[in-house]
Amino acid sequence: MKIIELILDEDQEETGVEAISIVESPAIESDFIALKDQEIKLAKIDGEKKLLMGALLIPNKPIYRNGDEGEYYIYFSKDTVQKASQMYLQNGYQHNSTLEHNETLQGLTLVESWIVEDEVQDKTRKYGLNVPVGSWVGSVKVNNNDIWQEYVKTNKVKGFSIEGYFADKMERPKDKIDENLAKSKSDQKTLNKIINILKDEK
Repeated sequence: MKIIELILDEDQEETGVEAISIVESPAIESDFIALKDQEIKLAKIDGEKKLLMGALLIPNKPIYRNGDEGEYYIYFSKDTVQKASQMYLQNGYQHNSTLEHNETLQGLTLVESWIVEDEVQDKTRKYGLNVPVGSWVGSVKVNNNDIWQEYVKTNKVKGFSIEGYFADKMERPKDKIDENLAKSKSDQKTLNKIINILKDEK
């Protein structure tokens, strides 16, 4: 089974992430969390921030795909994840959001964006998001009450999924898979499955 690294082709006009979709089953298998306000005692208000925080891209994580060319896995390097996060903001796409990659949404905005740089000293740890170093994490403000009530509060959507254009890098040699992909402990289980599949194909 093929394992393909996706990269940014900066020679192409259309490249990188163009929108963030809220979905029921994120391909990167990392759910977001909904953040609620702390009580504001002076104003005596206890409301909701309507913020969603979650991983947008996780480096070196094998993602299963089944397309016209059959079954394969894709992954993004740390460098590609970082570049994609920067280009998304540089291109002014913060308001580009969809529902399940089908319906364009209004009122959702990426208001925070960062790359996880430390396994302990990172905002993600405060909120229980256990994503590896190098992950692109974001907070999306939901100023769309219908989406918040119908999809977020009912848990119909559980995470983020990106939309965009990436180029296929040459398939990595099979004997280099462990070295290139097993950089995160959380990926090891999936990686072992991939390695076993490849061994069976030999």
